[in-house]
Amino acid sequence: MVSPAAQPAATATPIQELTSDQLLERVLASLDDDKAEDVVTIDLRGRSAMADHMVIASGRSSRQVASIAEKMAERLKQECGRLVRIEGKDTGDWVLIDTDDVIVHIFRPEVREFYQLEKMWMPADSLRAATLDLVRAELAPEPKF
Repeated sequence: MVSPAAQPAATATPIQELTSDQLLERVLASLDDDKAEDVVTIDLRGRSAMADHMVIASGRSSRQVASIAEKMAERLKQECGRLVRIEGKDTGDWVLIDTDDVIVHIFRPEVREFYQLEKMWMPADSLRAATLDLVRAELAPEPKF
């Protein structure tokens, strides 16, 4: 039997300490690489103790949603030595990835529209501006040709 001290150091995954902002950058890069759509980042610092950032994104299908989540988990493990917790990957409608500092939600578009997490977590000023834009667009006169 080989003692743990005698094992080569190369087999251990190096753990890279990242700030929450650096981890957020890695998460966003992974989402971009896998063609996630409608990516929204919400700063939770000072608003919640669960994480510093929340990211909400969409995939076009259940298969893409699950694939985006799986690839992100693998990248964070390989590049940062960070193990993440994943929920919902089997169904692919709504996958939650918990990296401790960044919470990632990846949805199919219909499911995202139903739950509307952005409205729950976005600052009131951002929501007010977005709502006003929607109301103005709905009230705008139809162009006459």
